[in-house]
Amino acid sequence: MGKERERFLDMVVYQIYPRSFLDTNGDGIGDLNGVRARLDYLCELGVNAVWLCPCYKSPNCDNGYDISDYRDIMDEFGTLADWDELIKEMHLRGLRLIMDLVANHTSSQHEWFKKARLSRDNPYHDYYIWADVPPNDWQSVFGGSAWEYNEPTGEYYLHSFAIQQPDLNWGNPKVRREICDIVDFWAEKGVDGFRCDVLDYISKDFTADKMYNGPHLHEYIRELFGRENVRHLFTIGECSLGGRDVCDICGENRRELTTVFQFEHLRFDGVDKYLPPSFSLDDVRDVLIKWQNFTAENSLLYTLFTDNHDWPYYISRFGNDKELRYECATAIAAMFYLLRGIPFIYQGQEYGAANSYYDDISAFNDVETLNYYKAREGGTPRARLMAEVNRGSRDNSRRPMAWTGDTATAHGFSTAKPWLKTATRADEINLEKDKKRERSVFRFYQQLLALRKENECIRRGSFADLTNERKGCFVYERALGEDRCIVVCNFDKAQEIVLPSCVKEGEFVYALGNYKDGEEYSSRFRPFEVAVYLKK
Repeated sequence: MGKERERFLDMVVYQIYPRSFLDTNGDGIGDLNGVRARLDYLCELGVNAVWLCPCYKSPNCDNGYDISDYRDIMDEFGTLADWDELIKEMHLRGLRLIMDLVANHTSSQHEWFKKARLSRDNPYHDYYIWADVPPNDWQSVFGGSAWEYNEPTGEYYLHSFAIQQPDLNWGNPKVRREICDIVDFWAEKGVDGFRCDVLDYISKDFTADKMYNGPHLHEYIRELFGRENVRHLFTIGECSLGGRDVCDICGENRRELTTVFQFEHLRFDGVDKYLPPSFSLDDVRDVLIKWQNFTAENSLLYTLFTDNHDWPYYISRFGNDKELRYECATAIAAMFYLLRGIPFIYQGQEYGAANSYYDDISAFNDVETLNYYKAREGGTPRARLMAEVNRGSRDNSRRPMAWTGDTATAHGFSTAKPWLKTATRADEINLEKDKKRERSVFRFYQQLLALRKENECIRRGSFADLTNERKGCFVYERALGEDRCIVVCNFDKAQEIVLPSCVKEGEFVYALGNYKDGEEYSSRFRPFEVAVYLKK
């Protein structure tokens, strides 16, 4: 891997969902000044980059992923001047800013679409995808047909997501030029990179049974990010791609993306997140091993993440978020973030945030969740349907940050009623309370990220799986030159894990663990116990 790309292995990225991070003007909605107010906190945690979810002008059908103006800031979040001050303060602290780029679709309230839908002769009509009769039976990701009738022109337009999110026509060179200009606008303002929302959807094959990964995907991405003036940016795609496709889109000489998010450890071949998972942490481990080896063999960067704004909390899906919440949260963090790749931490993870439970659909806001409920209401027993909604809703991770235990200020988030109900366990699980605990998830994250920063073998070293035929655990080694690190992560059941003799015989020192008495070597590992050893 070239030096230019390898520098990104020093990044630790913190994802912020600004609507739910911190409200500073008392309207119940998080804002950019709230992000700015917590920059020192992010430095205290140990991150050095921020992925900021969309903050552009939007009517908020899909909470900012429906953009009506790419060059201005959402009214609820502040102003462009606030954004300028934010990035200035970030750069003074050595924090990079990665913006969300939503290029597959706009809002139906964008000026382009408002003009496009008026007439077939309008200059903006070809900015979107139209058909006299739907050419296929594609279904929207959010449910229902992906084709919506537009009465003024007597046509159907394509929306891969919500009806209010019409897909752009990337086959039109004017559209591609528009998106390039948007990237250049923010690059000139100092942004350090882009997370590219559903980027594999920008190219379509209308004869296929899927809406993404069409025949012109690579040429479109090269046209966008292969230009010399933006080659320095960190670019990461949200793409559903297999191994060889990842090589094509992220290969070092492809002039496309820096890396992509790989979702196999979340999706497992399209499993429904609203239903109980049929897979285990052993399956997760095997996926991680596969991708560690594949990315090393092909000189690719890998992304290390468990949570984001589109998924319920990982510890609630795969672990024990009740009696063993601390152990589970810390073990899974170490299991992922000591691997080779770029760590991404989602807000709330660092204090062990977990899923909520509400018994009424009125407590939910997410368009995907509401459509899921509506499609099944009446046909599924209500108790079961609400259990599914609570299990899989994106609102689990979108509820306001619980900074404190103060219920009068929505747990430190706002002096007003929050835009979305706070987490049902916020009295128990909040940052203030976690920091005071003897066994603090936050302090473990601090120690974990410091360990990563201090040891080049963890950031850049090779990976070797040492688990062998064991079940219910993950044992691996990181090595660079003479430096070595061994990570032992046990899963949900206590068991004996016989470690390499070099650890037992004292060639390694205990560097980090999540059980108080873990400093002494023992082959007996308790549920969700993790131990990290460094060569002396």
